[in-house]
Amino acid sequence: MTARALGRSGVSVGPLSFGAAAIGNLFTAVTDEQAARAVHTALAHGYRHFDTAPHYGLGLSERRLGAALRDHPRDAYTLATKVGRLLVEDGRPGPDDQGFAVPATHRRVWDFSADGVRRSLEASLQRLGTDRIDLVHLHDPDDHADQALREAYPALERLRGEGVIGAIGIGMNQAALPARFVRDTDVDAVLLAGRYTLLDHSGLDVLLPLAHERGVGVLVGGVFNSGLLADPRPGATFDYAAAPAELLDRALRLEDACEQHGVPLRAAALHFPFGHPAVVSVLVGARSAAEVRDAAAMLDRPVPAALWNGLRERGLLPAHVPVPAPTG
Repeated sequence: MTARALGRSGVSVGPLSFGAAAIGNLFTAVTDEQAARAVHTALAHGYRHFDTAPHYGLGLSERRLGAALRDHPRDAYTLATKVGRLLVEDGRPGPDDQGFAVPATHRRVWDFSADGVRRSLEASLQRLGTDRIDLVHLHDPDDHADQALREAYPALERLRGEGVIGAIGIGMNQAALPARFVRDTDVDAVLLAGRYTLLDHSGLDVLLPLAHERGVGVLVGGVFNSGLLADPRPGATFDYAAAPAELLDRALRLEDACEQHGVPLRAAALHFPFGHPAVVSVLVGARSAAEVRDAAAMLDRPVPAALWNGLRERGLLPAHVPVPAPTG
């Protein structure tokens, strides 16, 4: 698959994107060396888009990603970060309470004001050690939609016009609010996490058709739904919580159907979003070189049309859900 443009921005992304939350010590710690090796391996295996945020490890992800990319030509990759949470120093740090194995040296403060956008980007540029960011997402404005529309988005639009950033996106794990931004603004991209997978097709209801109509590129994250579609077994997680029994059963039936065609479930999960023409990339989180190599190998695996037909026959994929062209 070739690189595809995000809206009319001129920023392009490849089919496989690197999600850098894990190298910000999401749930468990990794070393600087492990993080750097994961990023270098991603470049060697064809990843061309790297996604981070101040939220991820209280800036640790941005610092590690910037350090790992520093020796590579800047035009060899595109870089995304996010705005909406400012990092404010905390004089009495304890453990982080938002899932990252880092000391809470800073507090996250919601801020979708124009000033907050500029301050956040200035800090991100410094942590990343770069002079430009290709794509900036409004990050999880679920409870701040009005301010994000009135203040943050226009600030990003001005920065895009000035050439400080290349493209504007919105990154969320729901589909309704991104659809509103696609409808009411001139965003270039949507990062949709967990809402267009083999288990959750809700992104197809409104967002994906609207994005396609408006020429907005959709990057799909969370294709494994936080683990269930990577390794379905008792105790597996769905959206970062224990998977309900009915979802675990569905994932196991998906796995069985895939095995009938010699295709790992992980490969089917990675290929699936490309059935919709709005989807330009899948974004996969990785904390190690091994995970990077695995995702690249899974996306390279041939997936025959018979697999998708088999999922429909078993009632695991509704008839109206588009599927990718067969590969291999």
